[in-house]
Amino acid sequence: MEQSKNNGEGAVFPREQWEYCDRVRLLLSERMDHPPLAHVHSYGCQQNVADGEKIKGILARSGYGFTDSVSDADLIFYNTCAVRENAEDRVFGNVGALKGLKKKNPGLVIGLCGCMMQQEHVSEKIRKSYPYVDLVFGTHALQLLPELLYRVLTENKRVFDTAERSEEFVEGLPIRRDGNIKAWLPIMQGCDNFCTYCVVPYVRGREHSRRLENVLRDVRELAEQGYKEITLLGQNVNSYGKGLTGDVTFAGLLREIEKIPGEFRVRFMTSHPKDCTHELIDTIAGSKKLCPYLHLPVQSGSDRVLAAMNRHYDREKYLELVRYAREKIPGLTLSSDIIVGFPGETYEEFCETLSLIREVRYDFLFTFLYSPRVGTRAASMEDPVPAEEKSRWFRELLAAQEEIGAGRNEALVGKTLRVLAEGEGKSGPGYLSGKSPGNITVEFAAPPERIGQFSDVRITRSLNWAVFGELV
Repeated sequence: MEQSKNNGEGAVFPREQWEYCDRVRLLLSERMDHPPLAHVHSYGCQQNVADGEKIKGILARSGYGFTDSVSDADLIFYNTCAVRENAEDRVFGNVGALKGLKKKNPGLVIGLCGCMMQQEHVSEKIRKSYPYVDLVFGTHALQLLPELLYRVLTENKRVFDTAERSEEFVEGLPIRRDGNIKAWLPIMQGCDNFCTYCVVPYVRGREHSRRLENVLRDVRELAEQGYKEITLLGQNVNSYGKGLTGDVTFAGLLREIEKIPGEFRVRFMTSHPKDCTHELIDTIAGSKKLCPYLHLPVQSGSDRVLAAMNRHYDREKYLELVRYAREKIPGLTLSSDIIVGFPGETYEEFCETLSLIREVRYDFLFTFLYSPRVGTRAASMEDPVPAEEKSRWFRELLAAQEEIGAGRNEALVGKTLRVLAEGEGKSGPGYLSGKSPGNITVEFAAPPERIGQFSDVRITRSLNWAVFGELV
């Protein structure tokens, strides 16, 4: 959808940026004797993946096709993640590997964007140590990509734009989605929580919600286009509504989405426990479109560590939410995030986390060793526990969760699940793979025509990574 003026709907993709897309397209057609190809790779969270789809949309509008191979590309974009150190290390390693390609093909354009680039120390490192990178921009400049790219192509010099701008959500950017079954839909951006270990508020800015009518318009369009699963995205998605006029809440948005006709289901991420209300849980429980799946990151089971993390809840408040959700939502699937080895955490406090996961018995658990982030409060905290000891705790946590999850899939045998087939399965020809409402991977024998459709599947056997069944 091309928008060129405000119309009272907030910031929109500027008209001049559409014109820059046309200029880039014309320039490429004059310079190149073959259709230009772009390689775009997004690291990290689903919000980054959604931003990557906007990058692809802009590039497609500017005349680029796409390739999965960096060696075939005329333009390479890495959309980066700053949440953990290993994600940054992968980016630096992959950018370093592009030096040879640039030497062979001086006309190759290399661009870096996203959360890492919004950090001054990272963008300066790119400026000084990676001179073959042509374009760098941060999280506040995506809507200026056509102009920035045009400057790279015409000015014969490197272009950097990491300035902070208004955090207002920019509507109307072109999107090239990666599939036609499942869609990512950002409904807000930024974070106001300032957890002491997290860099997101510094690179994504403060919370800003999209207008309710714009979100509903997008959901309606996706449903009409045949998308079967829509995932609502935000760094803190259940604080949606903050800053909007009127009594707008996340639960209220979900109730409005429920009214939209069509056979599709809805997920959302990521939830902060302090903003997860009984109203939200009741809304999920009473919905036919919302999946009975709740990702509720706890991070630690120790009240002292939670306070040091600035999480704004304690263990008992979290457990009360879990108990209420399990009571109200039939067949609830529950997942969480855990950080092991937060600065100052003792083994006794880590054992409180172990006791929490044994009490809650999560269906899925995403576990991480603490990773210091430049600019966060935790990065300056004393951290006396050696890395080897933290790794031992980490292995202990994995073993505990593996024991908890061992019987989860087995308990599904004999039940019938509503499965959205997403593609061919790993079990060989004739098998499809999809997800249940609870995000369980299901493989079943079915013709390829059922890809993109919902099917009732009776579960006949289980493995650790998936369950298997037959069409009802």
